Amino acid sequence: MHPISTTKAVAQNPAQAGWRLFWMVVLGTAFLVVQSLAAAARPESLAPLAEKVSPAVVNITTSTMVEGRTEPQGIVPEGSPFEDFFREFQDRNRGGNRPRRSSALGSGFVISEDGYIVTNNHVIEGADEIEIEFFPGDGQPQDLLPAVVVGTDPNTDIALLKVEAPMPLTFVKFGDSDTARVGDWVVAMGNPLGQGFSLSAGIVSARNRALSGSYDDYIQTDAAINRGNSGGPLFNMDGDVVGVNTAILSPNGGSIGIGFSMASNVVTKVVGQLKEFGETRRGWLGVRIQDVTDDLAEAIGMANSEGVLITDVPEGPAKEAGLLARDVITSFDGFEVADTRELVRRVGDTEVGKTVRVVVFRDGKTETLRVTLGRREDAVGADASSSEGGNVAPDETEKELLGLTVGAVRDDMREELNLDAGTKGLVILSVDETSGAWEKGLRAGDVITEAGQTKLGSISDLEDQISAARDAGRKSIFLMVRRGGEPRFVALNLDE
Repeated sequence: MHPISTTKAVAQNPAQAGWRLFWMVVLGTAFLVVQSLAAAARPESLAPLAEKVSPAVVNITTSTMVEGRTEPQGIVPEGSPFEDFFREFQDRNRGGNRPRRSSALGSGFVISEDGYIVTNNHVIEGADEIEIEFFPGDGQPQDLLPAVVVGTDPNTDIALLKVEAPMPLTFVKFGDSDTARVGDWVVAMGNPLGQGFSLSAGIVSARNRALSGSYDDYIQTDAAINRGNSGGPLFNMDGDVVGVNTAILSPNGGSIGIGFSMASNVVTKVVGQLKEFGETRRGWLGVRIQDVTDDLAEAIGMANSEGVLITDVPEGPAKEAGLLARDVITSFDGFEVADTRELVRRVGDTEVGKTVRVVVFRDGKTETLRVTLGRREDAVGADASSSEGGNVAPDETEKELLGLTVGAVRDDMREELNLDAGTKGLVILSVDETSGAWEKGLRAGDVITEAGQTKLGSISDLEDQISAARDAGRKSIFLMVRRGGEPRFVALNLDE
């Protein structure tokens, strides 16, 4: 009965049967599409990618002559019956105190068929000998090849090496690290813990990480990076290098899934300069700067806190172009400037000798100046301090203002405070720890040289500027403060 009844029902309702068939086809198609998308998002195997790029990855062995070990002292107490035994032992092994060679391992990758190799500076720093081992396979050099250092850049921890190979080398190319997104798949290759060629996979965990340098732009990844991976490449799924594996964050020295690779867009600029000049040639503007906070912006009269505040302008390109302390740089060479890190990187990436437009906020309006950049490497170590000039008359009085106890700078304080002979100002003698001044980081020994864009020579000068700011309806006063000779600006609340 049931089969006949069912057949009869279908026969009696052909439209209903057709719709059922339609939806079955739609659902089946959707299921196949989902499966296809999943397969595209996560490849079944990374083997094809590994086979493609691995011949360009190298192991690096360095050798360095180190001083001999000093004789151990205090192994046994003086007068102990074991003293003679240990003295004889040391005499027999005295040859171990001679200079010896120490070896270290790292990774790198070939970027041209004629033998240029990229690695980390810390991998080869101080090495007397550098040898390159290539991935085993047909068409690859079978022996270790000696490498020479073309150039290094400690600021980004990048080094460029060169080998002379008997055949053209397999190489990889750099990709655009700016296109790497958080969540994208990446692959790290190298020589972890001296175990030889090894691959690990993960994702981009974060972008634009800064560790310690002025030019840092790290890609954070959870692909396993361990000791020995330093200098190896971080690949995207197209086989392009988007980073150079440089550092790990770990309490025990092993991978815990937080590794850092210097972004390829930084590396390519460095490598290009090392290849052409054997050294880096970064642009130099010649200013001391700090970020603009909300309270500083209010004190300056800016609508928002974007930009970079100039705290000092020593001799250099900026001073020649007319930039001044208290100017806020809002645009550099056509790019908006958000903070100090962005400005430092943009200036450093700009060609030495190029004339650029710098837009500044000054006295309530914007001005555009043209600056011809110098070379930062030439300026490093130069005396960039500036002197306000004039002698300060001794002023023994003290007064408490805005949570600060201040007094005039005396000549006998200058050496201790690292001040130039002509520096005027008020020294902070103490700070109320419950005040806003303490929260802003002001401490005893700091020197206030300006208030409200006016140089200070006495306590009455500071009082006048505080009164003027209050009369103008401002909520804070703009101070230039020097600590150890280095300037910075602070906006101090007037309600103290």
